[in-house]
Amino acid sequence: MKVGIISLAHGHGISYANALNEIENASLVGIADESCERGQKAAERFQTKYFQAYEELLQQDIDAVVITSENAKHHKHVLAAAQAKKHILCEKPLSTSVEDAWEMIEACKKNNVKLQTAFPVRFNPSIVRAKKALDEGQIGRILAIKGTNRGWNPGGWFIDKTLSGGGAVMDHTVHLLDIMRWFMGVEVQEVYAEQGELFSNSGIDDAGIVTLEFTNGVFATIDCSWSRNKSYPKGGDITLEVVGTDGIISIDTNEQHILIFSEKVGAVKSFWGDSMDYGLVKDFINNIVEDKQPSISGYDGLKAVEVALAAYQSSKNCLPVKL
Repeated sequence: MKVGIISLAHGHGISYANALNEIENASLVGIADESCERGQKAAERFQTKYFQAYEELLQQDIDAVVITSENAKHHKHVLAAAQAKKHILCEKPLSTSVEDAWEMIEACKKNNVKLQTAFPVRFNPSIVRAKKALDEGQIGRILAIKGTNRGWNPGGWFIDKTLSGGGAVMDHTVHLLDIMRWFMGVEVQEVYAEQGELFSNSGIDDAGIVTLEFTNGVFATIDCSWSRNKSYPKGGDITLEVVGTDGIISIDTNEQHILIFSEKVGAVKSFWGDSMDYGLVKDFINNIVEDKQPSISGYDGLKAVEVALAAYQSSKNCLPVKL
């Protein structure tokens, strides 16, 4: 399977490139990046070819592309890849508007290419085991879910709304919303959120609490804040507590680690566990090889964007938003 990468603007691009190099039936044959320095450096690291224009990469003999560009550029990159008949793994959030997401989905359908949204958290071992336990009814009927996806303020284009579409609410709500939809197989029917700028002077939301009501009556909250400073041992901390009629499941996706305490750098978590990014990319490749529908569809990506945008609307108007 010959794969190219369009843009390394998002840090996950490097992790996905590493995964492609580890997968036996996949090869990374090119990287396109507007930044010559970044693109050439990555191409040398992964011993592949560099293209400054993504259009040139799409003209190559490749089967698929991984898109890790700035959020606002996903739309044009997905449309171009679909027209070039390349299967697509697109970084989250799928787009910065629901309208763009629909257009991306329809373009891929029209050109008969697969569109998979990059939600790697589905492949975290703790999440996978929790999903199995829930499907088996081990804690009975779900009543409520509390989730956190906190981390550092990434800076750069993430705090430029024209490129990111939003701050912490856009960046971090979508992961947990996808997991909650996957766990229960139902949709959000109402969103209430509060967001603001509490931890930085970046000019964009860096704090948010999103409250959700699902069609099955379950209530959930997501703390999506960039509330961790650079000295915090881990950039993010995805946790979930699922409360059921017969029990509770508590999940910490970063538990596979050792702690290192150094006088020079302070406390550091050294992660040793399974790579969920590898699981995501491996799944994407397998879906193409076996001609299966994407396990995380473009529609899944669209629904996550819909909720994030509803959270902004709710916060602005100080009212719940019905979907």
